[in-house]
Amino acid sequence: QVHLEESGGRYVQAGSSLRLSCAASGRSFSRDTVAWFRQPPGKEREFVAAIFRSYGRTYYGDSVKGRFTISRDNANNAVYLQMNNLKPEDAGVYYCATDSTIILSSIFNPQQYDYWGQGTQVIVSS
Repeated sequence: QVHLEESGGRYVQAGSSLRLSCAASGRSFSRDTVAWFRQPPGKEREFVAAIFRSYGRTYYGDSVKGRFTISRDNANNAVYLQMNNLKPEDAGVYYCATDSTIILSSIFNPQQYDYWGQGTQVIVSS
């Protein structure tokens, strides 16, 4: 079992930067795939970024490429999402998810992840 807790979400102006954190407890998730998803108000949960297993390869949704960076901090059992040049359409609840057995082709699918945090809200004003 692994427990995930997100933090760092808040209200910001468009063009600002934020760093979200996903802290894991219960066991190390340094070898697991960790992803960020977001759910804008009234919309489906969508893939934002993932870091695949211990290989360190990263993947991003098209709308955030070049602006967001996912990174892993094994010493602190955490994963971060650095978000730059935020836009109003980036607003939503951001969730961290992890899975130890997910295959690469499935990392974009939220239903493939076993563990989720409760989310942190990001609000971006124009």
